[in-house]
Amino acid sequence: MKRLTLILPLALAACGTLPQPFYGNPGSPEAARLAQPPAPVLMVPTPKTALLDDQSAALYAQALAAQLADQDVPSVAGPAEKGNWQVSISASLNGNVVDPSYVITGPDGKVYGRQPGAPVPAAGWSNGDSATLNAAATADAPALMKLMTTINAQIQQSNPDSLENRVPRVFVGSVTGAPGDGDTSLPLNLTRDLPGADLQVTQNASQADFTVIGTIKTSPAPQGQVQVELDWVVRDRNNRVAGQVTQIHDLDPNDIDPYWGDVAAAAAAEAAQGITTVVQNEILKKKI
Repeated sequence: MKRLTLILPLALAACGTLPQPFYGNPGSPEAARLAQPPAPVLMVPTPKTALLDDQSAALYAQALAAQLADQDVPSVAGPAEKGNWQVSISASLNGNVVDPSYVITGPDGKVYGRQPGAPVPAAGWSNGDSATLNAAATADAPALMKLMTTINAQIQQSNPDSLENRVPRVFVGSVTGAPGDGDTSLPLNLTRDLPGADLQVTQNASQADFTVIGTIKTSPAPQGQVQVELDWVVRDRNNRVAGQVTQIHDLDPNDIDPYWGDVAAAAAAEAAQGITTVVQNEILKKKI
């Protein structure tokens, strides 16, 4: 039996993942314990009590939304509707500086957190100076992201269906591109090898916390062999890439066409280890 080698056991995506307040299944009745699960977009309404004229207030809402997006928080400047999470902005004058402040409100109308902002020169703030407003948004966005992480941790801890309180559910999706019966035998073997103490496999994609999709590529290799590359992409339920496991090996064409047999079993066993690590690391990141 020829065994595929796991050459890239954990290639986590370079881009960040959704911050905790946006992780979950919005609208899922199982998740509504402490509060409705946060919406996938945080609204940043134009402030009315921030010591800014209407145009400058709108500019600041846009600047803060952009900086929150840079913190991997999907944010939109605009009015909040029922069911939205939102951050409300206000400000007070304190001598020659302005002190911004922020309030995080959930879709149930409850205030979940308050965050003071860094002092801002009063002249630049009141004049709506774009550099001043951008600097203030840049300074305050990281603290707001951390506040929302804390809020979500409290929500998740109270929710018996959250990943704080159970093992993750993984759905094995399609495998494409394999010669022979690989598109069928590989996911069957992976479904058998993935379940364990650290995760379970679900047959219902809508119930999954993570989904695994496989793509197989083949190319000619020396001595009449074929190079087989198996790429397993793991996505969370927000469809964000959590990580990828890649396996590459040179095989005899008869090993995988028409039947993969023991090669599929070996490949799935190794892939399952890498996929489990990707899932565990993603969950750990969300707890930090």
